[in-house]
Amino acid sequence: MTAALLGGSAVAQEALPDIDIAAATPAAAAARAKIEQKQPVRIEAASETVFSGQAVNAVPFARPGEALEIVPGLSVTQHSGEGKANQYFLRGFQLDHGTDFSLTLDGMPINMRTHGHGQGYADANFLIPELLSSVVGRKGPYYADKGDFSSAGAVDMQYIDKLDSGLFRATGGSFAYGRLLGIKSYDVHGGSLLTAIESSVYDGPWTRPDETRKINGVMRWSHGTQEDGVSITGMAYANRWYSTDQIPERAVYSGQLPLWGNVDRTDGGDASRFSLSARWSQVDGAHSSRVEAYAIRSTLDLYNNFTYFLSNPDLGDQFRQFDRRTVLGVNAQHAYKYELAGLPVESRIGLQSRYDNIRLGLQDTYHRTPYDTVSNNQVAEGNVSLWTDTTVHFAPWLRATGGVRFDYFAASVGSLQDALSAPKDEFGNPILTGPANSGSSSGTMGSPKFGLVLGPFERTEFYLNFGEGYHSTDARGTVTHLAPSDGSAASPIPLLVKQRGAEVGAKTSRFVDGLETSVALWWLDNDSENQFEGDSGSTIYGRPSRRYGIEIINHYAPASWLRAEGSVSLSHARYRGYDSETAANYAALVASGAAGYGALIGNAPGNYLDNAPNIIAMGQVEVGEALGPFAALRYRYLGERPLTEDGQIKSPATGTLNLRVGYRFDNGYSIQADAFNITNSRSDMITYGYGSLLPTDKLYGLCKAGLVSSNVCAVGVMDRHFKPMEPPAVRVTISGPLPF
Repeated sequence: MTAALLGGSAVAQEALPDIDIAAATPAAAAARAKIEQKQPVRIEAASETVFSGQAVNAVPFARPGEALEIVPGLSVTQHSGEGKANQYFLRGFQLDHGTDFSLTLDGMPINMRTHGHGQGYADANFLIPELLSSVVGRKGPYYADKGDFSSAGAVDMQYIDKLDSGLFRATGGSFAYGRLLGIKSYDVHGGSLLTAIESSVYDGPWTRPDETRKINGVMRWSHGTQEDGVSITGMAYANRWYSTDQIPERAVYSGQLPLWGNVDRTDGGDASRFSLSARWSQVDGAHSSRVEAYAIRSTLDLYNNFTYFLSNPDLGDQFRQFDRRTVLGVNAQHAYKYELAGLPVESRIGLQSRYDNIRLGLQDTYHRTPYDTVSNNQVAEGNVSLWTDTTVHFAPWLRATGGVRFDYFAASVGSLQDALSAPKDEFGNPILTGPANSGSSSGTMGSPKFGLVLGPFERTEFYLNFGEGYHSTDARGTVTHLAPSDGSAASPIPLLVKQRGAEVGAKTSRFVDGLETSVALWWLDNDSENQFEGDSGSTIYGRPSRRYGIEIINHYAPASWLRAEGSVSLSHARYRGYDSETAANYAALVASGAAGYGALIGNAPGNYLDNAPNIIAMGQVEVGEALGPFAALRYRYLGERPLTEDGQIKSPATGTLNLRVGYRFDNGYSIQADAFNITNSRSDMITYGYGSLLPTDKLYGLCKAGLVSSNVCAVGVMDRHFKPMEPPAVRVTISGPLPF
């Protein structure tokens, strides 16, 4: 009985078996589910989900990051070109580009701390979805082996080690989309050498084409299995693009801008990522060990203009954010199964360490030519984290897990800003803030974890989870004493901020054959919504917040040719406390007559969390067998969101319906057509609420002439700024085995 109860270690470090990518059908998924039941995967919370690579690739998605939407309650979108990191929404969070949402691939972190664009920046554009073996989605700060950025959720992805038949794919479609992919495995030195190369181009429907050009490659040598073997993996990725960013609603409605237009045609960027990683794992009786080590080199240059002519009426507000970094890290864990007082027990202990050497900064630019350097920093940041947990099986229907995590972070920030390139004040004096914003900081955090599982009773399990977690802050914000944009006084913010959460739920397959349902009620508190704003170089130590909600997930497979999935996540997200600073600023705007210039709405104090979704829903249906015709239909819904803390400016709800139809031949070839936004939704991909200024605005001329209060001119015209849904598009793919 002990062996049965201890059939697996925690899911985070486990991988599912290698898959046949071409067989992404309901029948294959059903067979896959039977295999998964035999694997050492143990669910510890009602909201936790495990998906195979087959399931990920069975439905249509337009960009690599959208493959992550297989995780229930997660919405992924884009607002600034096909090379910038996606925007993520989950559990009442607008996660920006990855804050509070951890992404890993083969044990390597994708989130970048102290990043040039935003804390936790997680660029998933280098993913090759066809290589995915498993995707594990976990939510909440309940897991001892998850640390920074993981309190809202964590997605751990694993690539396959081997693909026997090889695969090639060629795709072409609307708006100059093209993609080529080749994957092949070879037997080398007693192991398997997996190789993959991908190239893609895309212009999009925009008046200024994106001109995305991407190349991507993976090479992995492996021996043995994920649980007992070794591997060495190299990855290389490069991308460049132009971007049509969000545009002001007033300019579209007045006819100044077309729906697919932009304000600054030179916005865009380039990115690269190179990595070398290794894995060693071993199972020896009751003991199991795993060590992962990695080295990552990444670069990013971004050129954006979100406020147009608000800060600089003559040259415009375009800015450059740059980031050059080397990341070194290791993850190690050991698990041991034993008996205590006759009860089966499993204990794990782990070490996680990471070091980032970073050169990053912010510059004001005109058509990508810098003329001011707002910040230019050299940052060294590292952490050492120890964690442990123990699971006791008190009975076949009752197990409890207790754990704790200890994290130590340290960072050093140096400035390379000089007086010549620094911004100038109205008298021509340099705003040299770099020397004052240098120094070192550190932080420690202890995080207890607890979980209880009751069941199964009548094919039903009940879960209770509690935990504390944290997220780190941009290291520059922890040593900031002067605001980089204007030299005004600023206060440093903590390096680590505490988070607390709990969840109660159940999973059942009792009521309908083939139907599995899970329900989870959750709660999460943040001690502060603090962040470093990369767009301005300023620090914000926000108020505490509270989020809570309910999540319902359904998986239904009544027949080998039919599979359906559906989920809905309802969230309530609010700040706690009173925002006295915003109240004072609002009173000053009222006194300045801001209402007459469109600068007042959206600036009142309130408790709404910006862009926090109240509902995220997904539904999909797959039909087809391993051979012959197949189809998939997928619908995603992202609810209305407040765009300002007073809730006066809101986003519309967004619904998207995608379709796939195709045919698989018995020689291994297939053809499929993916259609996106087939209902021609005219909603937004993403929406923001803030102030901006265009030369056609009445306020523009008044501010330039000095006829309006400076605090009104600093706000600009409050408006909805949005990136529209792309119009209906079709992509046709031909796939088959590689002939060599």
